[in-house]
Amino acid sequence: MNRLYAVLYPLIWIFMRIFHPWKAEGRENVPEGAVVMCGNHTTLGDPIYVVCALGWRCQTRIIAKEELMKIPVLGFLLGKAGIIGIKRGKADVAAIKEAMRVLRNGEKLLLFPEGTRVKEGENAAAHTGAAMFATRTGTMLLPVYIAPKKKLFRKTRVVFGKPYAPVYEGRKAGPEDYQRIADDLMDRIHHLGGSV
Repeated sequence: MNRLYAVLYPLIWIFMRIFHPWKAEGRENVPEGAVVMCGNHTTLGDPIYVVCALGWRCQTRIIAKEELMKIPVLGFLLGKAGIIGIKRGKADVAAIKEAMRVLRNGEKLLLFPEGTRVKEGENAAAHTGAAMFATRTGTMLLPVYIAPKKKLFRKTRVVFGKPYAPVYEGRKAGPEDYQRIADDLMDRIHHLGGSV
């Protein structure tokens, strides 16, 4: 277990429990070992809601935009806590290799296929990173829905769907397969929240 993650987690957990509590649903669906968890993304705090809902023992590596890693002190702490910074809009080979190493080591990976925050009611094309990670490492995908409306002192729903293996034709998935898998994944995420 990452030591800094273990130290920071209870502090963040207490803060969130008081000011931004959550209600975890489907926690039993989260498998042991490696899985690619993917959620909808409406607010900056979405990764924190998911990590808190998973619990302290379920340490998770998160993919975040590289800009966060460049913020003084915060970026340093995030990196030491195991956050993977990725350059958006380009093939970040180092980040991709690290993400696949994480999965092959049996760790959990959390990312947001939309690639940026998307307001409720808006649609954004799903990026294909999660599909690529899952197919190349033989890891299952797990959709996660985080309720977009978050109010101070009110519980926010975090719903964990059932893990599933991405389906594609042929021996190896290609770009078109990645996109189909990514689109299907986003549909599954939205269905968890009761919307299509």
